[in-house]
Amino acid sequence: MIKKIAWETFKNTGDINAFMELKKIEKIENEIKERYAKSSTRANRRKSKI
Repeated sequence: MIKKIAWETFKNTGDINAFMELKKIEKIENEIKERYAKSSTRANRRKSKI
């Protein structure tokens, strides 16, 4: 979704900086999702051992 917003913003404004900032936000969002997935997987493994 952020990728679409970034592209539409760039198309409408022509401002590459706005596009790049939104792409950075998308990258951070993906990193957070990956960390959450890893931590919840670890938590599930711990629960299954108990």
